[in-house]
Amino acid sequence: MKLKHALETQLAETIKQIKPFNEEAAELAVKHSDSLTKPPGSLGKLETIARQLAGISGELWPDLSHKAVIVMAGDHGVCDEGVSAFPQAVTPQMVLNFLSGGAAVNVLARQAGADVVCVDIGVNEDLEHEQLVSRKVVRGTANMAKQPAMTREEAVQAIIVGIEVVNEQVQRGCRLFATGEMGIGNTTASAALTTVLTGLSPEESVGRGTGINDESWTNKVQVVKRAIAVNELDRASVDPIDVLAKVGGAEIAGLVGVIIGAAANGCPVVIDGYISSAAALVASRIAEQTLPFMIASHLSQEQGHLKLLESIGLLPMMQLEMRLGEGTGAVLCFHFIDAALHLMNEMATFESAGVSKG
Repeated sequence: MKLKHALETQLAETIKQIKPFNEEAAELAVKHSDSLTKPPGSLGKLETIARQLAGISGELWPDLSHKAVIVMAGDHGVCDEGVSAFPQAVTPQMVLNFLSGGAAVNVLARQAGADVVCVDIGVNEDLEHEQLVSRKVVRGTANMAKQPAMTREEAVQAIIVGIEVVNEQVQRGCRLFATGEMGIGNTTASAALTTVLTGLSPEESVGRGTGINDESWTNKVQVVKRAIAVNELDRASVDPIDVLAKVGGAEIAGLVGVIIGAAANGCPVVIDGYISSAAALVASRIAEQTLPFMIASHLSQEQGHLKLLESIGLLPMMQLEMRLGEGTGAVLCFHFIDAALHLMNEMATFESAGVSKG
Protein backbone atom coordinates (compact mmCIF):
# COMPACT_ATOMS: atom_id res chain seq x y z
CA MET A 1 0.00 0.00 0.00
CA LYS A 2 2.87 2.37 0.85
CA LEU A 3 4.55 1.63 -2.51
CA LYS A 4 1.29 2.25 -4.38
CA HIS A 5 0.84 5.61 -2.62
CA ALA A 6 4.48 6.57 -3.27
CA LEU A 7 4.20 5.74 -6.97
CA GLU A 8 1.02 7.75 -7.45
CA THR A 9 2.57 10.65 -5.54
CA GLN A 10 5.60 10.50 -7.83
CA LEU A 11 3.33 10.54 -10.88
CA ALA A 12 1.37 13.52 -9.53
CA GLU A 13 4.59 15.42 -8.81
CA THR A 14 5.84 14.79 -12.35
CA ILE A 15 2.60 16.09 -13.83
CA LYS A 16 2.96 19.26 -11.75
CA GLN A 17 6.28 19.91 -13.51
CA ILE A 18 4.62 20.32 -16.91
CA LYS A 19 4.82 23.97 -17.89
CA PRO A 20 2.09 25.70 -19.92
CA PHE A 21 2.49 26.04 -23.66
CA ASN A 22 4.28 29.33 -24.43
CA GLU A 23 1.75 31.17 -26.60
CA GLU A 24 3.96 34.24 -26.89
CA ALA A 25 6.85 32.25 -28.37
CA ALA A 26 4.42 30.39 -30.66
CA GLU A 27 3.05 33.67 -32.05
CA LEU A 28 6.58 35.02 -32.56
CA ALA A 29 7.26 31.90 -34.62
CA VAL A 30 4.18 32.62 -36.74
CA LYS A 31 5.28 36.24 -37.21
CA HIS A 32 8.77 35.11 -38.24
CA SER A 33 7.33 32.49 -40.59
CA ASP A 34 5.11 35.10 -42.25
CA SER A 35 8.20 37.29 -42.84
CA LEU A 36 9.92 34.56 -44.88
CA THR A 37 9.98 34.60 -48.68
CA LYS A 38 6.77 32.64 -49.27
CA PRO A 39 3.03 33.26 -49.11
CA PRO A 40 1.79 33.09 -45.48
CA GLY A 41 0.87 29.54 -44.49
CA SER A 42 2.09 28.07 -47.77
CA LEU A 43 4.27 25.46 -46.02
CA GLY A 44 1.21 24.05 -44.31
CA LYS A 45 1.87 21.55 -41.52
CA LEU A 46 5.58 22.43 -41.47
CA GLU A 47 4.62 25.90 -40.25
CA THR A 48 2.24 24.35 -37.73
CA ILE A 49 5.09 22.20 -36.39
CA ALA A 50 7.43 25.20 -36.19
CA ARG A 51 4.83 27.10 -34.16
CA GLN A 52 4.31 24.13 -31.84
CA LEU A 53 8.02 23.60 -31.28
CA ALA A 54 8.46 27.27 -30.41
CA GLY A 55 5.58 27.10 -27.94
CA ILE A 56 7.03 23.99 -26.32
CA SER A 57 10.60 25.27 -26.05
CA GLY A 58 10.14 29.04 -25.82
CA GLU A 59 12.64 29.38 -28.71
CA LEU A 60 12.12 30.09 -32.43
CA TRP A 61 14.42 27.26 -33.50
CA PRO A 62 15.29 24.95 -30.62
CA ASP A 63 18.15 22.49 -30.96
CA LEU A 64 16.45 19.11 -31.34
CA SER A 65 19.38 17.38 -33.00
CA HIS A 66 19.67 14.78 -30.21
CA LYS A 67 16.59 12.60 -30.59
CA ALA A 68 15.52 9.12 -29.55
CA VAL A 69 12.73 6.63 -30.09
CA ILE A 70 11.79 4.77 -26.91
CA VAL A 71 10.69 1.23 -27.82
CA MET A 72 8.78 -0.35 -24.93
CA ALA A 73 8.38 -4.14 -25.08
CA GLY A 74 5.90 -6.34 -23.24
CA ASP A 75 3.85 -9.50 -23.63
CA HIS A 76 0.07 -9.93 -23.36
CA GLY A 77 -1.84 -12.78 -21.75
CA VAL A 78 -4.76 -12.11 -24.09
CA CYS A 79 -2.75 -13.87 -26.80
CA ASP A 80 -4.20 -17.06 -25.30
CA GLU A 81 -7.46 -16.05 -27.01
CA GLY A 82 -5.99 -16.34 -30.53
CA VAL A 83 -6.07 -12.61 -31.34
CA SER A 84 -2.81 -12.44 -33.30
CA ALA A 85 -1.42 -13.98 -36.47
CA PHE A 86 1.96 -14.31 -34.75
CA PRO A 87 2.92 -16.32 -31.65
CA GLN A 88 3.92 -14.58 -28.42
CA ALA A 89 7.48 -15.86 -28.88
CA VAL A 90 7.96 -13.15 -31.50
CA THR A 91 8.08 -10.43 -28.82
CA PRO A 92 11.47 -11.44 -27.28
CA GLN A 93 12.79 -12.38 -30.73
CA MET A 94 12.01 -8.90 -32.04
CA VAL A 95 13.52 -7.27 -28.96
CA LEU A 96 16.81 -8.98 -29.79
CA ASN A 97 16.38 -7.82 -33.39
CA PHE A 98 16.04 -4.21 -32.19
CA LEU A 99 19.14 -4.60 -30.05
CA SER A 100 21.17 -5.97 -32.97
CA GLY A 101 20.01 -3.09 -35.17
CA GLY A 102 18.12 -5.19 -37.70
CA ALA A 103 14.50 -3.99 -37.38
CA ALA A 104 12.77 -1.40 -39.55
CA VAL A 105 12.84 1.16 -36.75
CA ASN A 106 16.64 0.76 -36.49
CA VAL A 107 17.10 1.44 -40.19
CA LEU A 108 14.86 4.51 -40.12
CA ALA A 109 16.41 5.79 -36.89
CA ARG A 110 19.91 5.56 -38.38
CA GLN A 111 18.71 7.56 -41.38
CA ALA A 112 17.14 10.17 -39.08
CA GLY A 113 20.16 10.36 -36.77
CA ALA A 114 18.15 9.11 -33.80
CA ASP A 115 18.93 6.66 -30.99
CA VAL A 116 16.83 3.54 -30.44
CA VAL A 117 16.29 2.90 -26.73
CA CYS A 118 14.78 -0.56 -26.20
CA VAL A 119 13.14 -1.19 -22.83
CA ASP A 120 12.05 -4.58 -21.48
CA ILE A 121 9.12 -3.50 -19.32
CA GLY A 122 7.01 -6.65 -19.52
CA VAL A 123 8.46 -9.39 -21.72
CA ASN A 124 7.62 -12.89 -20.53
CA GLU A 125 11.19 -14.07 -20.87
CA ASP A 126 14.54 -13.23 -19.32
CA LEU A 127 16.57 -11.16 -21.77
CA GLU A 128 20.15 -9.99 -21.50
CA HIS A 129 21.97 -7.57 -23.78
CA GLU A 130 24.38 -4.73 -23.08
CA GLN A 131 22.12 -2.27 -24.90
CA LEU A 132 18.85 -3.45 -23.30
CA VAL A 133 17.23 -1.21 -20.71
CA SER A 134 15.84 -3.84 -18.33
CA ARG A 135 12.97 -2.42 -16.27
CA LYS A 136 10.60 -5.39 -16.09
CA VAL A 137 7.40 -4.62 -14.18
CA VAL A 138 5.54 -7.82 -15.11
CA ARG A 139 6.39 -11.04 -16.96
CA GLY A 140 3.61 -10.46 -19.44
CA THR A 141 0.15 -9.25 -18.47
CA ALA A 142 -2.66 -11.55 -17.37
CA ASN A 143 -5.39 -12.50 -19.85
CA MET A 144 -7.65 -9.43 -19.78
CA ALA A 145 -10.55 -11.47 -21.18
CA LYS A 146 -10.63 -13.33 -17.85
CA GLN A 147 -9.24 -10.89 -15.27
CA PRO A 148 -7.44 -7.53 -15.01
CA ALA A 149 -4.31 -7.42 -17.16
CA MET A 150 -2.37 -5.71 -14.35
CA THR A 151 -2.89 -4.37 -10.88
CA ARG A 152 -3.20 -0.61 -10.51
CA GLU A 153 0.19 -0.60 -8.76
CA GLU A 154 1.81 -2.37 -11.72
CA ALA A 155 0.24 0.06 -14.20
CA VAL A 156 1.48 3.11 -12.27
CA GLN A 157 4.89 1.50 -11.82
CA ALA A 158 5.11 1.04 -15.60
CA ILE A 159 4.18 4.69 -16.14
CA ILE A 160 6.96 5.69 -13.74
CA VAL A 161 9.42 3.52 -15.70
CA GLY A 162 8.56 5.50 -18.84
CA ILE A 163 9.10 8.79 -17.00
CA GLU A 164 12.44 7.62 -15.61
CA VAL A 165 13.69 6.43 -19.02
CA VAL A 166 12.92 9.87 -20.45
CA ASN A 167 14.65 11.58 -17.53
CA GLU A 168 17.76 9.49 -18.15
CA GLN A 169 17.78 10.38 -21.85
CA VAL A 170 17.27 14.07 -21.11
CA GLN A 171 20.32 13.93 -18.84
CA ARG A 172 22.24 12.57 -21.84
CA GLY A 173 21.13 15.57 -23.91
CA CYS A 174 18.08 14.22 -25.74
CA ARG A 175 15.45 16.86 -26.51
CA LEU A 176 13.10 15.12 -28.96
CA PHE A 177 11.32 11.82 -28.34
CA ALA A 178 9.27 9.31 -30.30
CA THR A 179 7.13 6.48 -29.00
CA GLY A 180 7.67 2.90 -30.16
CA GLU A 181 6.53 -0.51 -28.94
CA MET A 182 6.71 -4.24 -29.38
CA GLY A 183 4.21 -6.69 -27.97
CA ILE A 184 2.26 -9.40 -29.75
CA GLY A 185 -1.40 -8.85 -28.84
CA ASN A 186 -1.08 -5.13 -28.14
CA THR A 187 -3.54 -3.99 -30.82
CA THR A 188 -6.19 -5.92 -28.86
CA ALA A 189 -5.31 -4.04 -25.68
CA SER A 190 -5.26 -0.76 -27.62
CA ALA A 191 -8.68 -1.46 -29.10
CA ALA A 192 -10.08 -2.18 -25.63
CA LEU A 193 -8.62 1.07 -24.28
CA THR A 194 -10.02 2.98 -27.26
CA THR A 195 -13.47 1.44 -26.85
CA VAL A 196 -13.72 2.30 -23.16
CA LEU A 197 -12.19 5.78 -23.29
CA THR A 198 -13.75 7.08 -26.53
CA GLY A 199 -17.11 5.33 -26.69
CA LEU A 200 -16.35 3.68 -30.03
CA SER A 201 -17.79 0.20 -30.41
CA PRO A 202 -15.40 -2.79 -30.54
CA GLU A 203 -16.45 -3.26 -34.17
CA GLU A 204 -15.06 0.24 -34.85
CA SER A 205 -11.93 0.05 -32.71
CA VAL A 206 -10.72 -3.47 -33.51
CA GLY A 207 -8.49 -3.70 -36.58
CA ARG A 208 -6.51 -6.36 -38.40
CA GLY A 209 -3.35 -5.95 -36.33
CA THR A 210 -0.69 -8.31 -37.67
CA GLY A 211 -2.93 -9.22 -40.62
CA ILE A 212 -5.65 -11.51 -39.26
CA ASN A 213 -8.47 -12.89 -41.41
CA ASP A 214 -12.22 -12.23 -41.05
CA GLU A 215 -12.80 -15.13 -38.66
CA SER A 216 -9.96 -14.04 -36.39
CA TRP A 217 -11.17 -10.42 -36.51
CA THR A 218 -14.63 -11.50 -35.35
CA ASN A 219 -13.02 -13.44 -32.50
CA LYS A 220 -10.89 -10.41 -31.60
CA VAL A 221 -14.01 -8.22 -31.38
CA GLN A 222 -15.64 -10.72 -29.03
CA VAL A 223 -12.48 -10.91 -26.90
CA VAL A 224 -12.49 -7.12 -26.47
CA LYS A 225 -16.17 -7.22 -25.50
CA ARG A 226 -15.50 -9.95 -22.92
CA ALA A 227 -12.53 -8.05 -21.50
CA ILE A 228 -14.61 -4.92 -21.01
CA ALA A 229 -17.46 -6.87 -19.44
CA VAL A 230 -15.30 -9.05 -17.17
CA ASN A 231 -13.48 -5.98 -15.88
CA GLU A 232 -16.75 -4.06 -15.45
CA LEU A 233 -15.61 -1.15 -17.63
CA ASP A 234 -18.87 -0.77 -19.53
CA ARG A 235 -19.95 2.29 -17.61
CA ALA A 236 -20.01 6.04 -18.27
CA SER A 237 -17.47 7.34 -15.74
CA VAL A 238 -14.01 5.76 -15.81
CA ASP A 239 -10.60 6.32 -14.24
CA PRO A 240 -7.97 6.18 -17.02
CA ILE A 241 -5.39 4.44 -14.82
CA ASP A 242 -7.98 1.85 -13.80
CA VAL A 243 -8.79 1.22 -17.47
CA LEU A 244 -5.10 1.02 -18.36
CA ALA A 245 -4.50 -1.54 -15.60
CA LYS A 246 -7.46 -3.73 -16.52
CA VAL A 247 -7.25 -3.85 -20.33
CA GLY A 248 -3.91 -2.24 -21.21
CA GLY A 249 -0.35 -3.50 -21.34
CA ALA A 250 2.92 -2.81 -19.61
CA GLU A 251 4.47 -1.35 -22.76
CA ILE A 252 1.44 0.88 -23.32
CA ALA A 253 1.69 2.11 -19.73
CA GLY A 254 5.39 2.69 -20.26
CA LEU A 255 4.59 4.89 -23.27
CA VAL A 256 2.10 6.84 -21.17
CA GLY A 257 5.07 7.58 -18.93
CA VAL A 258 7.26 8.53 -21.90
CA ILE A 259 4.67 11.10 -22.99
CA ILE A 260 4.20 12.54 -19.50
CA GLY A 261 7.97 12.51 -18.90
CA ALA A 262 8.69 14.31 -22.17
CA ALA A 263 6.14 16.99 -21.35
CA ALA A 264 7.53 17.41 -17.83
CA ASN A 265 10.98 17.97 -19.36
CA GLY A 266 9.66 20.47 -21.91
CA CYS A 267 10.35 18.14 -24.85
CA PRO A 268 8.16 17.36 -27.87
CA VAL A 269 7.10 13.73 -28.26
CA VAL A 270 6.14 12.23 -31.62
CA ILE A 271 3.33 9.68 -31.41
CA ASP A 272 3.58 6.62 -33.65
CA GLY A 273 0.61 4.47 -34.72
CA TYR A 274 -2.44 2.88 -33.12
CA ILE A 275 -0.80 1.46 -29.98
CA SER A 276 1.16 4.65 -29.29
CA SER A 277 -1.99 6.68 -29.90
CA ALA A 278 -3.84 4.57 -27.33
CA ALA A 279 -1.06 5.49 -24.89
CA ALA A 280 -1.43 9.14 -25.90
CA LEU A 281 -5.16 8.91 -25.21
CA VAL A 282 -4.53 7.58 -21.70
CA ALA A 283 -1.82 10.19 -21.07
CA SER A 284 -4.15 13.00 -22.16
CA ARG A 285 -6.87 11.70 -19.82
CA ILE A 286 -4.43 11.50 -16.91
CA ALA A 287 -2.81 14.87 -17.65
CA GLU A 288 -4.51 17.06 -20.26
CA GLN A 289 -1.53 19.43 -20.16
CA THR A 290 0.53 16.86 -22.09
CA LEU A 291 -1.45 17.52 -25.28
CA PRO A 292 0.53 20.53 -26.60
CA PHE A 293 3.71 18.43 -26.44
CA MET A 294 2.37 15.67 -28.74
CA ILE A 295 2.90 15.49 -32.50
CA ALA A 296 0.94 12.80 -34.36
CA SER A 297 3.16 11.23 -37.00
CA HIS A 298 0.98 9.14 -39.28
CA LEU A 299 -2.40 7.53 -39.87
CA SER A 300 -2.04 3.77 -39.70
CA GLN A 301 -4.13 1.11 -41.42
CA GLU A 302 -5.88 0.19 -38.16
CA GLN A 303 -9.49 1.16 -38.81
CA GLY A 304 -10.03 2.93 -35.48
CA HIS A 305 -6.89 5.06 -35.64
CA LEU A 306 -8.37 8.20 -37.19
CA LYS A 307 -11.25 8.38 -34.71
CA LEU A 308 -8.82 7.68 -31.89
CA LEU A 309 -6.61 10.60 -32.96
CA GLU A 310 -9.65 12.83 -33.37
CA SER A 311 -10.77 12.01 -29.85
CA ILE A 312 -7.38 13.16 -28.55
CA GLY A 313 -7.38 16.27 -30.75
CA LEU A 314 -4.42 15.29 -32.94
CA LEU A 315 -3.96 15.44 -36.72
CA PRO A 316 -1.48 13.05 -38.38
CA MET A 317 1.35 14.40 -40.53
CA MET A 318 1.37 11.48 -42.99
CA GLN A 319 -0.72 8.68 -44.42
CA LEU A 320 1.58 5.96 -45.74
CA GLU A 321 -0.70 2.93 -45.22
CA MET A 322 1.69 1.62 -42.56
CA ARG A 323 0.73 -0.78 -39.75
CA LEU A 324 4.09 -1.93 -38.43
CA GLY A 325 4.47 -0.12 -35.13
CA GLU A 326 7.92 -0.13 -33.49
CA GLY A 327 7.99 3.67 -33.76
CA THR A 328 8.63 3.59 -37.52
CA GLY A 329 6.12 6.28 -38.47
CA ALA A 330 7.21 8.50 -35.61
CA VAL A 331 10.87 8.27 -36.65
CA LEU A 332 9.94 9.17 -40.23
CA CYS A 333 8.29 12.29 -38.80
CA PHE A 334 11.66 13.39 -37.39
CA HIS A 335 12.57 14.42 -40.95
CA PHE A 336 9.60 16.79 -41.13
CA ILE A 337 10.55 18.30 -37.77
CA ASP A 338 14.12 18.82 -38.97
CA ALA A 339 12.79 20.40 -42.18
CA ALA A 340 10.52 22.79 -40.26
CA LEU A 341 13.41 23.97 -38.08
CA HIS A 342 15.79 24.38 -41.03
CA LEU A 343 13.19 26.45 -42.89
CA MET A 344 12.67 28.73 -39.90
CA ASN A 345 16.40 29.13 -39.37
CA GLU A 346 17.73 29.38 -42.93
CA MET A 347 15.11 30.94 -45.22
CA ALA A 348 15.58 34.57 -46.17
CA THR A 349 13.03 37.14 -45.13
CA PHE A 350 11.36 39.47 -47.64
CA GLU A 351 13.44 42.29 -46.23
CA SER A 352 16.82 40.51 -46.26
CA ALA A 353 16.30 39.13 -49.76
CA GLY A 354 14.94 42.37 -51.21
CA VAL A 355 11.75 40.61 -52.35
CA SER A 356 8.50 42.55 -52.60
CA LYS A 357 5.89 41.34 -50.14
CA GLY A 358 2.35 40.88 -51.38
